[in-house]
Amino acid sequence: MEKLLEVKNLEVSFQTYGGEVKAVRGVSFDLHKGETLAIVGESGSGKSVTSQTIMKLIPMPPGKIKGGQILFNGEDIVKKTDKQMEKIRGKEISMIFQDPMTSLNPTMKIGRQIMEVLTKHQNMSTSTAKERAVELLRLVGIPMPEKRVIQYPHEFSGGMRQRAMIAIALAANPKLLIADEPTTALDVTIQAQILELMKDLQSKMDTSIIFITHDLGVVANVADRVAVMYAGQIVEMGTVDEVFYDPRHPYTWGLLASMPSLDNDDKSELAAIPGTPPDLIHPPKGDAFAARNQYAMAIDFEEEPPMFQISETHFAKTWLLHPDAPKVEPPEAVKRRMRKLASTFEKPVLVQEGKS
Repeated sequence: MEKLLEVKNLEVSFQTYGGEVKAVRGVSFDLHKGETLAIVGESGSGKSVTSQTIMKLIPMPPGKIKGGQILFNGEDIVKKTDKQMEKIRGKEISMIFQDPMTSLNPTMKIGRQIMEVLTKHQNMSTSTAKERAVELLRLVGIPMPEKRVIQYPHEFSGGMRQRAMIAIALAANPKLLIADEPTTALDVTIQAQILELMKDLQSKMDTSIIFITHDLGVVANVADRVAVMYAGQIVEMGTVDEVFYDPRHPYTWGLLASMPSLDNDDKSELAAIPGTPPDLIHPPKGDAFAARNQYAMAIDFEEEPPMFQISETHFAKTWLLHPDAPKVEPPEAVKRRMRKLASTFEKPVLVQEGKS
């Protein structure tokens, strides 16, 4: 598959009154055309900073790209000026933000906000852009788009506002769509609809997607590959099946174990990862997860582990994969939770008569 995006050893810091926060520390990954990559992790893990840096949206200062490359279609975004990025944002790379109410302009009609993208990046006339805006609203599942196109954001429900944000993001047919926690502010029913919509639109438009979330359950049926971030680094990466059913990093075990199950017969307590993420003004020596890892060895507190390769597509950054390390498997509670989650993803929660 052809690579659309290559992030190589990305380093991003923020200068604060308390010192320099090393928010992204040597992150590397790639994205193929038509692929969905999910980046997951706790708040503060660096996933949103990584995604915003790809569009050069971090404020500089206090933010600074201290090293690395972001190759989009073979060109390094890190070296591009703000003027050059204006031609890329919206047209080549678009973003859906977490809260559409703060992202949409409350003083502009929804149709006008979509038309802005079309007239700027597609050189459409006003009349053609308005027709296309109606088509896009219909495409993202908003009823009565001819009426809705002349309404303001406050006249839309939360789910409709997020659909409108998706319409704006897709207006210029971008090659890459970054979705930063796009369903967090929505209830679970609308959340499922938005996720299904994004899958459907991707199949129609062949857009590559980077999906940012703290919830592994959200990406189970959406992503092709998953990157798990912790303390500004990617600690595990693989296909969805590899990360869900053969996880190798203790942090990934903790994330999976802390996911709720829909099985009503499960009376066991929900697991939690002990402790808190490290202070990235002073990153810990060795493995950043060592202080929260019950399987940590002496070397974890002294030396940072390399990224071990498990398969052609599966990698994990833990000393437990060293040939000389003791053989450790996920605790039985984690295995039990994983089995229940697997059965949950395989079985539909609701079936309409005559359909699966």
